Order: sequence, then C-alpha cells, then structure tokens
Amino acid sequence: MKLAPWLTLDEVQEFLGVRPQTIYAYVSRGLIASHPDPQNTRRSLYSAENIQNLKLKKQQGRKRETLAVNTLFGTEPSIPTAISTFAKGHLYYRGKDVISFSENATLEETARLLWNAEITSGFSVLTRNYPPSPPERSHAFIALAEATASGHSTHGRTLKVLHAEAATLVGHLASTFGALNQPEMAIHQRLALGWGMEKEMANILRRAMVLLADHELTSSAFASRIAASNGASLPACLLTGLAAFTGPLHGDATQRVKALFDEVEHSNADRVVNRYLSSALPIPGFGHHLYPDGDPRATALLAEFEPSPEIAKFIEKVITLTGLQPNIDVVLAALVARYRLQGDAAFALFSIARSVGLLAHAMEQINTGKVIRPRGRYIGPELETLSDTCFSDSVGRPCHFSRQ
Repeated sequence: MKLAPWLTLDEVQEFLGVRPQTIYAYVSRGLIASHPDPQNTRRSLYSAENIQNLKLKKQQGRKRETLAVNTLFGTEPSIPTAISTFAKGHLYYRGKDVISFSENATLEETARLLWNAEITSGFSVLTRNYPPSPPERSHAFIALAEATASGHSTHGRTLKVLHAEAATLVGHLASTFGALNQPEMAIHQRLALGWGMEKEMANILRRAMVLLADHELTSSAFASRIAASNGASLPACLLTGLAAFTGPLHGDATQRVKALFDEVEHSNADRVVNRYLSSALPIPGFGHHLYPDGDPRATALLAEFEPSPEIAKFIEKVITLTGLQPNIDVVLAALVARYRLQGDAAFALFSIARSVGLLAHAMEQINTGKVIRPRGRYIGPELETLSDTCFSDSVGRPCHFSRQ
C-alpha cells in the first residue's frame, strides 16, 4: 500500500488499527513524528515512514510472540546442553550410553562425567546428625534451606571451586537421607549400610543412582538453570530443582506407584488390574513418551533383582493387557517394596542421584553467562488508557497527557 508522506489521524487509525490515544502515545514517545496540517492548524499530520516501521515491528513482534509461546508450551524449550540426550530410544551421558556406563560406574564417577570435572575426593559427609532411617525428605529440605540462607553467589567463582561445593552438597543430601558418615565409602555403600541393607545389595543402589542421575532438560533441570542464570548459590539452585522434582508428575511419581503396589500386596494383582482397566483409569508407571519401545533404564535395573511374586505378576499382567512397558518409576517402587525400605526411600534414592544432574545443569548454565528470562504474554483485563485530551503547542511538539 503506497502512502502519502504525511497522514491524517483517521488514516493512521485505519492503517495501524489502533485508537487515537495509542497514536498520541506513540508521538509522545518519539516513535511517530508529527506537525500541524498546513490546511487546518487545529489538527496534526503524522509521518507515514514512521507508521510503516511501527506496523512492521508489530508484525514481527507477533511472529516472535507466537514462536515464544509455541516454544514454551506448544513443544519444548530448547537449550544447548552437552550433559545428556536421547537418541533412538536410548539415553546418553556426554555421549556415553547410560546402560553400558551404569554396569560398573559409581555415582561419584557419574558426577565427574556429567560435571566434566576432576573431583579428587568423594562426596562429603554431613557434620550435623539427623535421626536415623526411615529417610524423610523434610530433613533434606531443611538442610538445603539452611545452606541456601548462607550460600554464596556463583558469580566470580571458578568451576573448580563450584565442583568441590557441588560434591559437598550431594554428600550432605545423602547424609540427611540416612547415609552413614563414612567418607572412605562410596555413596551407594553408605546408603545401603545406613538403611540396614545387606552389603551385597549396595550394588543395586549403585546402578539405580547412575541410571537416575540425569534425564536431559526436565522441568527440575530447567528450574535449576533459571536459578543459576541469575547467579543464585549452588544450594539454592539444587533446592529450586528439587522443589520442582517433588511434583507427582515428576520425581514423586514413584509414590503413586508405591501406593499401587501396596494395594497389590494387600489385595492381589488380578483384582487391581481389573479395577483399573474396567474403570478406564491409567495405570501409574507404565509407558513413557520418550521410550515408546520401553524404558531401557527400567529393563536394566529390573535385571538386578527379582520383585516380589505378586508385584511381578502385576507387571506381567499389565504388559499383557495394555502393551505398555514399565518405566523407571515402577522398577524403583518394586525395588523399595522388595527390600522393605521404609519412609521416603524411593524419593531419597531418586533425589540423591538426580542432584548430580541438577547441579550439572546449574553449572553448565553458569558457564554460559546468560540469564533465562522469558516474556509474559498478557491476556488479562484491558489496560487503562491515557485521556483523549491532548495538549500540544503550535509547533507540533509531542503531546502531554493528563488523567481526567
């Protein structure tokens, strides 16, 4: 559309599709030049070039807004990361297949890999004593909250220093969940002894934690990265991530499966499966959108122990009747039931392991030096507008407004 160099108010309204108050606001902000109309000094004319530029910016803004909305809610946020990824139904830690890596690796070695760090010692022990098992998440959150209150910003600190602090945080977290304060032992051994498990059973905890250490850009990892991008302390980053992790659609999903298994053991597998299927209720812990052919982490961990007979029967029956494979939440809940672990053991095992990944994401984000700050798309009540009254001088300088 070819425009004259200068437009009347009515022409600008039609071209931009806005009210006069908005045009006056653009003029007052210097976005649109104006001068008195030579044929009628009581009205102004407006720069067509400025107006065309404004319309172009609005159109581009809508495209960016649509892209932003689709990125955050239509699909998934995309953040560059070298920590972990998925490919053809498999999970990889820095290029290493997790299933193969978990056969012999410890959580300490997993931390070195995910943090891309040289950690000279293992995870620290906690000096403050918490009550012995059963493990409770309240102890962990209290300890992290206290560490957050006195924590130092990550700005201006080297990665080597942050790696050492991260190792201390993982060790402290494990101690709050009942791991023995034995610094010469690996974290899975300290947990097994603290929870009263046989020494040979520690290997199951070892592999479980390696398999659970990270899962790419989960909501908890994203939360940790947001905190880290603003220079929050490492305890604050971990606390932020674990707060998101407690949701029943995330790290606490195992609790729903655990409640299901309690029902199975007090009733029987056939009755529970039939009740869910006849009521068209989704069975917690089966199927995973990232693993259409089955969660390989679940398969690997299930090979390390035999669930109780009734739970094993339940799992097989669900697979047969639905075609859905058990995910890691099912196997973790089965492990807790098999060894009669008490309290928050499932959450404890998962959160200790995942703390390694959350801290990896936090430190990777720190290294980018960028703040994560998405924009809001306002959908609330109409905004208040400036008064229609415009006080302008004879030379066409920007209007000044008053509220009536």
